[in-house]
Parts: sequence; C-alpha cells; structure tokens
Amino acid sequence: MKTNNRIIIPVASGKGGVGKSIFCSNLAIAIAQLGHKTVTIDLDLGGSNLHTYLGLSNQYSGIGDYLKAKNVKFKDLLVQTSIPDLSFIPGEGRTPFLANIPFEQRLDLIHNIQQLSAEYIILDLGAGTTFNTLNFFGISHQAILVTTFETPALMNFLMFLKNFIFRVISSIVRHDRPIFKMVISEFRQGQQDSPLTVKKLLEKIHEKKPELAARAQKAIAYYHPRIIFNMGDHPDDLKMTNKIDSTIRQTLSIEVDYFGYIFFDQQVRKANRQKEPLLLTIPKSPFTIGIKDIARRIVKIWNKDINKSGERLYEATQKRYKQLQYL
Repeated sequence: MKTNNRIIIPVASGKGGVGKSIFCSNLAIAIAQLGHKTVTIDLDLGGSNLHTYLGLSNQYSGIGDYLKAKNVKFKDLLVQTSIPDLSFIPGEGRTPFLANIPFEQRLDLIHNIQQLSAEYIILDLGAGTTFNTLNFFGISHQAILVTTFETPALMNFLMFLKNFIFRVISSIVRHDRPIFKMVISEFRQGQQDSPLTVKKLLEKIHEKKPELAARAQKAIAYYHPRIIFNMGDHPDDLKMTNKIDSTIRQTLSIEVDYFGYIFFDQQVRKANRQKEPLLLTIPKSPFTIGIKDIARRIVKIWNKDINKSGERLYEATQKRYKQLQYL
C-alpha cells in the first residue's frame, strides 16, 4: 500500500520457523541502507521478538503499552536504531499477552501506522491465521508471504491464503446474516469434505445476492500477494511454482507474484544466537545477498505489475546461484 509516498508492506507466514522475523529485520535494514526512511513494526502480538533480530534489548515501550496506557502516543513508540534511516516500533513492550485485540484497537493501529512519516513501513505479523494477522495482512493489496519449500510450510502457506480470502469474503457479507451464516457453513464443510473453491462459494452467494457476490469478487481481485521463498537449496526448487499457481487459481481464484528467493545459509543461526543482524556482520553471505536483491526489487518495481513472475524469479535465481559458487 502506498499512501502519501509511503509504502506499507505487511509480512506474514503460514507457520512459524520459516524465518519471517529474520527476513523482516534484515529487509528493513537493507531498504534503509539504500537511503530510504524506513520503519519496521513488530505486530506479532503474543510473540513479539523482532527486537532481538535487530540487536536491540526489550527495554522500550511498545504497542502493548500504547493499547493499555491512555497517556502513550503512537508516534512516541518510535525507537531510532543505530542504522541511519531505520526506526523500530516494539510489539508488546512491557505489556504481554496481546495475541487477540478488539476490532476497534486493530483499526486504531492501522490508522496510526498509515500516518507514520516514512517511505517504507515493514510490518512483522504473527505466524498463522489469527484475526490480528489476517486483518493486518489486508492493509495492503501487495503483502508478502514467507515460506520455505518444505511440504508442511507450503501447505500452511496455501492454508493462510485460503483463510485470508475467506476473511475478505466474510467481511463483505457480514451485514447480511443469512448469507454470512451460509458462508461460514460452506467454509467449515469445505474443511471437512471436498475442498471448497472460491468460485463455488461466490456462485452460491450470487444465487441469493448477486450484488454481494460482485462486491466480494471485486474485493478478492484487489489483493495480489507476493511470495518469498526462504532457505532454498537450488534454483530448481522454483520449478514447482507452476503447480502452486494452478492450485491457487483453481481453489482461490487469485494471482500471486513470486518475488524473492533466499538461499539456505548456516550463518543465520549463528547470527541469531549472537543477536546481531546478519546484514551488518556478514554483508556478503548467501542470505544477505538474497535480502539485498529483494530490497532493490522492492525499491525499483514494488508498485509495478510483474508478468511471468515465476519465470523471471527462476532466471534471476539461476544467475545468482552461479555467482554464489565463487564466494
């Protein structure tokens, strides 16, 4: 999302352990190092730990304190890091257990995020599909979803998208109680029996309220998630994007962009233990090179349509793989 020259990029994952927070922290650093005023925000409420990946201690007031204390202003939560052009807003701060917050508080946070003075705002969302995560993911029509190539991660990545699209549809029809109940019932039944496709669900809505079906279809078409593959072994991993595309189109009726590929890097774990951003300590590791590629791509083409994104990412990853062999 771009508002008054600011681009908001929510980052989510279908499950934990795919490197989402490590990705967010280093991506924010990389964009700031390109000379762009950047803010990264820990919205993993209930599991906030982004500060550790930035090499910071948990000593600052955060979103939890803002939501609980009436005298705390959102803009005062900004923490200037040691990295030029990079600020940070902690998550729970000194107020833990915020996994689920009321709808009104979510709207308030979204409003305040949209008012921040920055060129790029990177949101580290919680893993999984809580209402918090799904709502924050929907702030932008181009949000990032991080996954690995492991089968459980891919399955959870697809389930995240399914839950998100269902959330979009249910938000459109929620004021029509009969339609809303039908949508809930169809979704639950689809979880147990034959897979429910978005096309079938929209057809059922159209039978009863064509205008609602049209609105839901328009809302779905607004979103164009961008996929980051982390911990890859070889460019040939990306050959499965055709199969993923087919599944997403048939079941969810949406398009996604394949936006980045990061090679597996053993040095990531060591950097995490030392609580140091790898981008600062080893700027030419496979991981950091992948992050920098993605940061440059964001600055250059984020607001542009990407044709044949799977093919383009495969070609770029092949070239990078050959270059990495000489490091």
